[in-house]
Amino acid sequence: MNTASLKLLPGRYCNSLTEYSRFITREVFIGDVPMGGNNPIRIQSMTTTDTMDTKGTVEQSIRMIDAGCEYVRITAPSIKEAHNLAEIKKQLRQRGYTAPLVADIHFTPNAAEVAARIVEKVRVNPGNYADKKKFDQIDYTDLEYQGELDRIYQKFAPLVKICKEYGTAMRIGTNHGSLSDRIMSRYGDTPQGMVESAMEFMRMCEALNYYNLVISMKSSNPQVMVQAYRLLVETMVAEGMNYPLHLGVTEAGDGEDGRIKSAVGIGTLLEDGLGDTVRVSLTEEPEAEAPVAIALVERYTERKAESEKQKAANKLSAFSLQPSAYSPYAYKKRETYEANAFIGGHMVPRVVIDLSQANLKDPSVLNDAGYLYAPLLDKYNMAEQSVDFVFLGDELPSFNLPANLKQLYIYQTWQKLGNKTNCHPVFTLKEYVGDVDRSSTLNLVRITAADIDSEEFGLLPLDKSLVFVLESDALHGMADQRAFFFKLEEMELDVPVIVKRSYEFETQDSELRTQDLQLYAATDLGALLVDGFGDGIWIDAPQTETKVITSTAFGILQATRSRISKTEYISCPSCGRTLFDLMETTQFIRSRTSHLKGLKIGIMGCIVNGPGEMADADYGYVGSGPGKVTLYRGKEAVKKNIASTNALDELIGIIREDGNWIEPSVA
Repeated sequence: MNTASLKLLPGRYCNSLTEYSRFITREVFIGDVPMGGNNPIRIQSMTTTDTMDTKGTVEQSIRMIDAGCEYVRITAPSIKEAHNLAEIKKQLRQRGYTAPLVADIHFTPNAAEVAARIVEKVRVNPGNYADKKKFDQIDYTDLEYQGELDRIYQKFAPLVKICKEYGTAMRIGTNHGSLSDRIMSRYGDTPQGMVESAMEFMRMCEALNYYNLVISMKSSNPQVMVQAYRLLVETMVAEGMNYPLHLGVTEAGDGEDGRIKSAVGIGTLLEDGLGDTVRVSLTEEPEAEAPVAIALVERYTERKAESEKQKAANKLSAFSLQPSAYSPYAYKKRETYEANAFIGGHMVPRVVIDLSQANLKDPSVLNDAGYLYAPLLDKYNMAEQSVDFVFLGDELPSFNLPANLKQLYIYQTWQKLGNKTNCHPVFTLKEYVGDVDRSSTLNLVRITAADIDSEEFGLLPLDKSLVFVLESDALHGMADQRAFFFKLEEMELDVPVIVKRSYEFETQDSELRTQDLQLYAATDLGALLVDGFGDGIWIDAPQTETKVITSTAFGILQATRSRISKTEYISCPSCGRTLFDLMETTQFIRSRTSHLKGLKIGIMGCIVNGPGEMADADYGYVGSGPGKVTLYRGKEAVKKNIASTNALDELIGIIREDGNWIEPSVA
């Protein structure tokens, strides 16, 4: 086995925390499209058609490949579908499409053994390949636990031998929601449990001298997903392994939510050089997934070039910056003081919006920032996503702003204000350390990571009115800003920090600009928030509408579980197992429940992604047969096999019984 690249120190999950450096994995051959090593980060997706619908599956696969997919995954829930993969492959090849096919297997080793003789790769879920999930808590002795592993080996070994014989690759794909009772009983519902679930199967493969493996650690919670992949890398390296990583956030949802949630999870790992293939799971047509994955991955082509320049300049890969209190495997919010009883401390992260270029003669300009102006009453109604600060620069509004909305001005303009109520200055570092009139309540100071080593930084008057606005124009800006947080920890400074990122886009297509903003900001800011860094966020994007910036900012906070402002939908991306139209059903459920702030509703097309995924949802709507739905309260099925025509009414009834329903008019 090639382990030449295994150079991580104990407790490390990537090559560098301060510069972009791709973690080089072993090369795995999947048909004629190899993965890992120095190959590009590959793009893939999964069909949603019935696998027995040969024509439909072939046509959809072609649309996916034309959209940029380099691998096409197809479900094989039984031997019948597994055999039909041969006809699908034949027709694709006849039409000139040679993208490797991947069979998706749950529960059925016999289907996997058939598929492995046909397609270029099989995916198995260690939680249900030869194991069970009934939510039983079982106390195993070490001997009993080993006995279970021996039983699994007997069921799993035949597939491994077939893969070796036919040159078929395998993905061992752990899913947070489908950990077996055995794993849950020993490790709990944790990233460690996810990692160990995969490692057990990987060790079996290596015992059989089979190394053509790809590994994934998927969860609908980006924070859990990120921690699990990091821990996987550390664990693999400790055992002399370096298998390629398949990145994805499962059941991410649709539209803006799906893109932001995916970017928080996938982008955070890509920032640290992890990942060899990407699948973005959206509750949309599968050909819509590839462009999103491509947009996420393309940023790192530039990153790689920058990394080579940094190496040439002998820049240090400074893990020494990492504070001892920081763990990449468990969330802990950075401790800060509370400034002006409004930001930092135990407060949720705040949102800043720039309105300095807006029409400040019209009160309705605040509508897109979450303050809905009622002209007849001359009052504002707050939406669920209402920003906390507006930056007005040196412009003065000609109307009164809401009393709970704080205004930010450049220092010179703030200094001249007659009434400074709810108005606060934004200083440069040089201004703030000079002889200036500071606010007694709240002072924001613009700063970069490099400033922390400057003479001016050493002259900062430190009191609890100070808040940093951390900016970066570095290509690898997330690592640049993370290093700043590490330095603050080292210096034992508990100053609250608003993280600011600025974006300009070359494209004139407003939809592409919107998507790129969602993906880039969710990566750059989300990667810090999942580790507990940041007391506020400020997205500066002059080419983008204010309402898009507002929605993106709150979407990032929601995806990182930092600040909940709406209902969350955990909806799978559909596949051939799906028992109803997921896109239509998701929109229908959303239309009647989107006002239930803070609730998490799982919408699953079949039982494979059903009970397990309910672990991260308050309520669940799961296909259980043609025209039938089972409803869940958490992990518990409370109404089974009810007609889909009235399933949503029944779900609302359960929510109402639990006291969690709010009438839309009241909300």
